Amino acid sequence: MTSTQEIDVQALERAWMEEAIRLATTSVANGGGPFGALIAKGNDIVAVGHNKVTSTLDPTAHGEVTAMRNACKELGVFSLEGCVLVTSCEPCPMCLSSALWARVDRIIYSADRHDAATAGFDDRVFYELFEVRPEGNWPTTIEHLDLPNRTEPFEAWLAKADRIDY
Repeated sequence: MTSTQEIDVQALERAWMEEAIRLATTSVANGGGPFGALIAKGNDIVAVGHNKVTSTLDPTAHGEVTAMRNACKELGVFSLEGCVLVTSCEPCPMCLSSALWARVDRIIYSADRHDAATAGFDDRVFYELFEVRPEGNWPTTIEHLDLPNRTEPFEAWLAKADRIDY
């Protein structure tokens, strides 16, 4: 890659981030949360999304998740391999996990979790749950109920000849 191509990539990524920040700011003006994201593939924006948690009463409707849902619909796939997630703010653990499941190639963000906390979106405790707290110290009880048929769904899945692996 030549330095000119690197500059072009940097300029493109900066433009994508400007768009993600614009989406987040517009979301606030329209009653949504201050988070915006987009999915890019190659040099093109495939889909965009913004936070719709309060407008749709859906706690999973974060900007990143909305953008990934829209991109999957647009591309007709459930895997976003070859795509980049560009988001106005560092993805929370749910969005990061979703991006990992979607198989995005890269994630680029601008504001971080501390910036979000300053604005009243303090999810740092969720990051800490995964980093240092054993399950027993989580604010939500997690229990394992071991039933004899616990693997039945997996057995049915493995026996399904026309399954689509992911």
